[in-house]
Amino acid sequence: MGNGRPRAREWGLRLGVLPPGPRNAITDVEGVAVGHTTLWMGEGPLVEGVGPVRTGVTVILPHRGNLYLEKVPAAQFTFNGYGKATGLAQIDETGTIESPIAVTSTLNVARVADALVSHCLEQNPGVGRVLGTFSPVVAEIYDGFLSDARGRHVREQHVREAIRSASTGPVEEGCVGAGTGAMAFGWKGGVGTSSRVLPASHGGWTVGSLVVTNFAGVLTIQGLPVGPLLGHMPLDLPAREADGQPHEGGSVIVVLATDAPLSPRNLHRLARRGVIGLARTGFFGTHTSGDFVLAFSTAVRIPHAARLPSGQESLVLPGTGEVRNEATSALFLAAAEATEEAVLNALFRATTVVGRDGHRAEALDLEKLRELLGNLVSR
Repeated sequence: MGNGRPRAREWGLRLGVLPPGPRNAITDVEGVAVGHTTLWMGEGPLVEGVGPVRTGVTVILPHRGNLYLEKVPAAQFTFNGYGKATGLAQIDETGTIESPIAVTSTLNVARVADALVSHCLEQNPGVGRVLGTFSPVVAEIYDGFLSDARGRHVREQHVREAIRSASTGPVEEGCVGAGTGAMAFGWKGGVGTSSRVLPASHGGWTVGSLVVTNFAGVLTIQGLPVGPLLGHMPLDLPAREADGQPHEGGSVIVVLATDAPLSPRNLHRLARRGVIGLARTGFFGTHTSGDFVLAFSTAVRIPHAARLPSGQESLVLPGTGEVRNEATSALFLAAAEATEEAVLNALFRATTVVGRDGHRAEALDLEKLRELLGNLVSR
């Protein structure tokens, strides 16, 4: 999975105070799996429906079992709602997730959602008959600066391939899956991931973050606004692509996983802390940015057929006790730190991409960055 570019920590950055897990990835939360399908076709002028294509789909599985029959507690936080995600309202309403989490390009959301429905119907013959219906969870980023967005090239087989290939091991980062055509801070963005492990005195739990970065901002590393020093200011970019420059908006999708036994209420609080991690990197949320954070816990599986005792209105997490409110602060810190590092991993691992009509997304220049950061980088 190497492309010759290091991750931020390999390069010498040490972000935050909590240690990462063994993979420094969302898959450090036991059972969580990630799969990508990357679509890369054609060069030169745009031919609608043909290419060039720089897009894909990424799926995150809270576990490898039947998610519809064994749901997990979940929550979502919408920071800026200029996005086309599906399934978020049901997460808010029920406090659970019953679908793989898929991320793709904007105009492919409906096709990916349809593929997830087909996947669920195959697994569960009772859906739509005796088991109720199904809510696919799909989030998106716009990759039309580099790709033939109107061609809607992601098909059902690509979603199935991402699910089949999903691994609980190291996660491929950079220009893969949903991040293939992504931009961030004026450079090539993509997929990034990181994790943090709490000390035993704070529960010993793990928090993992996976991001798909496609947004504007003032790139900030270790508190230093390096973006302007490297020639990128977000408000200097035009509001449209007529001159071949990327749009000033974009989107960012953050998925947080933890093995801490959190209720949907505290998962919503955890999700909000993901935005703190984004902000540390210089993200501010433009008008046209769809910014969503999804959070789930793997500590318990909730059977689809479970029924609450008569008169009981609150969600019961069977088989485990919920984390006390007073014990959540370390988890919140972990969510912020892991998300910050995941964003930087996406930038560090992304390579230069030339897309439709010769549009070019340059990889972050790590040598120039090292000159700027100086002693902040360990040698």
